[in-house]
Amino acid sequence: MKVVLFDFDGTLSSGDANRGFYRYTFWKTPRQILFLPWVLVGGVGRLLNPGGVWWRQVMRRYLTPGMVKKYAPGFIKQHKMNRFGWAKERVTEEKRLGNVAICISAGVDYLIPELVKDLGFDVVICSEADKARPWGYKRLCWGRRKVDVLGEWSQGVKLDVVRAYSDSKSDLPMMKLAKEQVWINPKTGCRK
Repeated sequence: MKVVLFDFDGTLSSGDANRGFYRYTFWKTPRQILFLPWVLVGGVGRLLNPGGVWWRQVMRRYLTPGMVKKYAPGFIKQHKMNRFGWAKERVTEEKRLGNVAICISAGVDYLIPELVKDLGFDVVICSEADKARPWGYKRLCWGRRKVDVLGEWSQGVKLDVVRAYSDSKSDLPMMKLAKEQVWINPKTGCRK
């Protein structure tokens, strides 16, 4: 099966959806003020272990299912304005060429599927949040884990990765799968 892989944050859209949603929601209610010490602990954790899961969960611990339900639609509408102009055309062209277009992102499942819905991806793979505790991960789809999750999705079917698009060296394991690597400048959306 011929596939083309697209990262989302910094590749199809400027800015990071997870961080953006964090900033968008953080000052919406007084609850977050109580969690400022957790944010500091998580910040230190990020410096010590950039690929870690625990610090991501600690920093987002203020989130509740009600907050996600209330604030995700507004954030998604706002964040869609960050999309690079070439994104939809490129996905459409890859599909016209007969390739399966896959969006694979570290962003969470209460954001990414809606953010890319109008792009026409055949498959959207992203991090899975715990529905009862949206700050927690059931599965983090970041770095090397993207390759693992892609393997789980394909269920043993041999994938021919024609092209992969990304902006970040954290996606190097995914990019190495591809015959053609397309690196994107996360600020401009242009090829590097």
